Amino acid sequence: MSCASRRQSTQQGRIRLRTLSETLPPPQLPLPHFDIALPPPDLSPWQDGNCGIPGAYHFEARRPGPHVAITALMHGNEYSGAYALDHLLTHAVRPERGRLTLIFLNLAAFARFDPARPTLSRFIDEDMNRLWQPDLIASEHTSHEMERVRGVMPILNTVDALLDLHSMLWPAEPLLLSNMTEKSCVLASALSAFQTPPPLVVQDSGHEDGPRLIDYVRFASNRTTAKACLLEAGQHWQPSAATLALSVCQTFLEQMGTVSPNNSPAPSRQKIRQATVTDNVQALTSRFVFVKTFRSGDVIKKAGTLLAFDGSEEIRTPYDNCLLVMPNLRPMRGHTAVRLARSI
Repeated sequence: MSCASRRQSTQQGRIRLRTLSETLPPPQLPLPHFDIALPPPDLSPWQDGNCGIPGAYHFEARRPGPHVAITALMHGNEYSGAYALDHLLTHAVRPERGRLTLIFLNLAAFARFDPARPTLSRFIDEDMNRLWQPDLIASEHTSHEMERVRGVMPILNTVDALLDLHSMLWPAEPLLLSNMTEKSCVLASALSAFQTPPPLVVQDSGHEDGPRLIDYVRFASNRTTAKACLLEAGQHWQPSAATLALSVCQTFLEQMGTVSPNNSPAPSRQKIRQATVTDNVQALTSRFVFVKTFRSGDVIKKAGTLLAFDGSEEIRTPYDNCLLVMPNLRPMRGHTAVRLARSI
C-alpha cells in the first residue's frame, strides 16, 4: 500500500477569483435536520481513569511491544468513538504485547451535550484539535482544552501509534485522515483495507488555524517512527458510526500486534481509494456560501467549476476531477470550508 506524499499547496489565487459577473451568491444553506439516532453513552464509570489522569486508562503487557493509544471525544459532541472505548474497557481488552492507552479527551464538553442543541458541546473554550503545537503547549496560553492537552502529554509523548476517533456533522461517507508522512498514510491505508467498503484515505497537512493531534511533531516528523491517523467514522449520532469506530479499533490493535486476531475479516477485495489534499479553502468572510449542497467525496470533473462565494470572491476548482473533502456547508469566518484533493 503505497502513499504518495505531496506537499499541500495553498495557491489561493488559482481558486479565488473576484466576481466579475453579475451572478449573485445563493442564500445561506440551511442546517441539516439532526437525527440523534444514537444517544450519548454512559461514561460515568470511566471518569477517573486508572493512571492518575482523569479519563485515561493505561495497561501494560508482560511481553514487549509498541505503545499504542486510541483517543475519543476530542470534541464533546462526537461520541461514536466513546462507544468504542467503552466497549474495549467494558470487555476488559488488554494488551498481549506492549502498552495500551485509551483516553476520553474532553469529558467536560461531553457532559454538556444536549440533544436539543447538539452542536454546542463541541468544546468548552476552544477547539482542542487545533492546539497540538509544542510552542503553544509550553506557553502561558490557558483554557480548559489547553490544560487538558498539557495533562495528557506525558502519555502521548511515549506513544508509537495512535488512532484518533471522530465523526462528521454533515452527511458523508467515512474516511481516514493522515498527516503528510508516509508512515502515517500507510497506517491509515492498512486500517481501511479491513473495512467493507474501505473508507477513503486522505493525506493532508491539516488546518491553518492550528495543528491536529495527528500533526503533533512526534507523529508528523520523519525523524521519528511514531505514526498516527484520524478516523471520521461517518455522521454524528448514528449507530453506523459507532459500529465502524469499534471495527477500526479492533483492526488497529490487531495490526499493531497489541492483541491477537479474533475471527477478523480478510482484507477487502475492493481497491483502497487514496487522495492528497492540494488546497485548503478557508472562509475569509462571514458570507461564505456554497452554490449547492456538496457532499464529501464528490468529484467535480471540470476545472474552473464554481463551488462557492466568499463575500465578493468566487471559489472555483483548480483542476479537473477535483475531489471535495469534508465540505463545511456553514463555515465560520477563519474556519476551513472545504479541502480540495487529487486522487492518487
